[in-house]
Amino acid sequence: MLTIVQRIATTCFVALSLVASSSIAANLPLVGGAPMYPDKTIVQNAANSKDHTTLVAAVKAAGLVDTLNGKGPFTVFAPTNEAFAKLPAGTVDNLVKPEHKADLTKILTYHVVPGTHTAKQLMADARMHGGKTVLTTVQGEPLTVMAQNGKLWLMDASGGKAMVTIIDVMQSNGVIHVIDTVLMPK
Repeated sequence: MLTIVQRIATTCFVALSLVASSSIAANLPLVGGAPMYPDKTIVQNAANSKDHTTLVAAVKAAGLVDTLNGKGPFTVFAPTNEAFAKLPAGTVDNLVKPEHKADLTKILTYHVVPGTHTAKQLMADARMHGGKTVLTTVQGEPLTVMAQNGKLWLMDASGGKAMVTIIDVMQSNGVIHVIDTVLMPK
């Protein structure tokens, strides 16, 4: 049987552990209402974001989970559910069908760049090149990064633009930047 002192000590230890856990989580960036842990992979963190359920489902349908859980490092420009909702009606439902896996994979890998590119690095690179810099995606096509009015913008191969809405969400295997529009390769 525990003494009163042991019970108080145990209760204090549990309370301090909870405070420490919530304090650590409070200092982490939130994406889709979920804390993003720097010791988790891109997929592990994205799976907890309520704003990225469509992206996670698409990554699973394309068979890219193991790749994005891999060592990397990767920079992922992660479209939100709202970004996918901007696509013409039925586009997402059609892309996740097995017969369209190649098209889905092409689109998703267009959102991934090898290496860890922070917002600060992307801004500096863009400024050094007259406000724009070009990255080569894992898919193989160019993606233009633009620095405008202190914000990062992306322009895809088709001329579509996406604004980076959340920067530098560090992961164990790279970094995520949240974007408001799905990028399209040629």
